[in-house]
Amino acid sequence: MTPPEDAAVVFDRVTLAYGPRTILSGVDMAMPRGSITAVLGPSGAGKSTLLRAAVGELDPSAGRITVLGAPLPRPSVRSLFALRRHMGVMLQGNGLLSDLDVFENVALPLRTHTRLPEALIVELVRMKLAAVGLAEAGALEVNELSGGMARRVALARAVVMDPPLMFYDEPLTGLDPIACGVIVELIRGLNEALGMTSLVISHNIHEVVAIADQVLIVANRGIVFAGAPDELAATDDPLVRQFMDGLPDGPIGFDYRATKKANHG
Repeated sequence: MTPPEDAAVVFDRVTLAYGPRTILSGVDMAMPRGSITAVLGPSGAGKSTLLRAAVGELDPSAGRITVLGAPLPRPSVRSLFALRRHMGVMLQGNGLLSDLDVFENVALPLRTHTRLPEALIVELVRMKLAAVGLAEAGALEVNELSGGMARRVALARAVVMDPPLMFYDEPLTGLDPIACGVIVELIRGLNEALGMTSLVISHNIHEVVAIADQVLIVANRGIVFAGAPDELAATDDPLVRQFMDGLPDGPIGFDYRATKKANHG
């Protein structure tokens, strides 16, 4: 493939596997800088595997991955951690530490990776909490937070170091429609305000597609659709329509035994 020169993440004919089991094969993907890429697909299709490879947790079995101009895998753990300082990751389960209050959860990356003076840490944390609508919530304990508030605290922590690259793993799971709308608007607003490039994995199709610049659909061990949201709406590809319309029958199989047999040849 010939990726755009301004791509923040590039997958070039990448194969990803866990031992003998191939999850994704021959994947081509490019995320232009400043864009939001939505990654959709059936459960177990390999969406989170794609994310793990992009952050350097899973080495490709074949092909090349480039993130912010650096090839993966990195030559050392130290160089991988240095690259990860330019990434923000918002986990599906939030990953908040219950023994720290909201302020200290958001401050944790700054205390771990920088030597900034305390006054500047305080100011940065306050700014990020204000950006997600939680300016007065710093003293709250994690167990005092609603699901939507906890997700916003996790978002504030993920962006506290102004990473150029953000990864969201199911950021809307378990949230009510209002909270989903808030998180989606925050993802779009922060991406624009901070000049980030974002990848969003989600089962909430319509909410995520509405803010995406490009959409990828992962199924049958590969990317079966890559294009703009309007192209997704217009396609009559039976595989894409099966997923988008929630049809039980079609080209996307759900028989684990058949999939397992195919993966082993």
